[in-house]
Amino acid sequence: MNNREKQKVGAVIVAAGSSERMGLVDKVTALLGGKPILARVADIFQDSYLVDQIVIVVNGINLKPWENLVKEKRWPKVSDICAGGRRRQDSVAAGLDRLRSPEWVVIHDGARPFLTEDLIERGLKAAEETGAATAAVPVTDTIKVTGNDMFVRETPERRHLWAVQTPQVFRYEIITSAHRQIKDEVTDCASLVEQLGYRVKLYMGAYDNIKITTPGDLALAEVLLKKHGK
Repeated sequence: MNNREKQKVGAVIVAAGSSERMGLVDKVTALLGGKPILARVADIFQDSYLVDQIVIVVNGINLKPWENLVKEKRWPKVSDICAGGRRRQDSVAAGLDRLRSPEWVVIHDGARPFLTEDLIERGLKAAEETGAATAAVPVTDTIKVTGNDMFVRETPERRHLWAVQTPQVFRYEIITSAHRQIKDEVTDCASLVEQLGYRVKLYMGAYDNIKITTPGDLALAEVLLKKHGK
């Protein structure tokens, strides 16, 4: 990113989900290599020379324990920890409200512990073109489109299909405007921006950049952690 030293970058870590598929365990409090998953993500942003401010958004039920952890960790870049809303986009909006008007915003799932400095940097670089970018990886499986009757309607060309990840990076004014104007429920912030007519640039994510949503994902993450030697 040109003149990066003059441009403030805020990060919103979204960790307010219900963790229904994890059973009785909140996925972001689950231990990975003896460390809470969300703490791993926060550490990466804290250590990033690119990021100036961090806001963590958690499930309201877990707000007090995470406030205590933030105090214990003494992450100087973490300015706020707040409760999320009913929908993911409501949680993101709560985080955006607490940023100090940076030029750029990096939004990341708190349940993706294999974030890297490189993913953040390349996301900021990719976003320069249109003001919006998201990490993604090419789909490796054949995808079938069905109707409610479960009969195949279409088999799209795999070379055009990408699985979207986070981080997603936006100019602050673009993403805040999208959250104000678009009220339809979406599954990611890029979809909001797309509805305003902005082009979203995809950049290569990482197949190891998994989102932990099930106990099986957590087991896989332990394997990946050993692979990375962390």
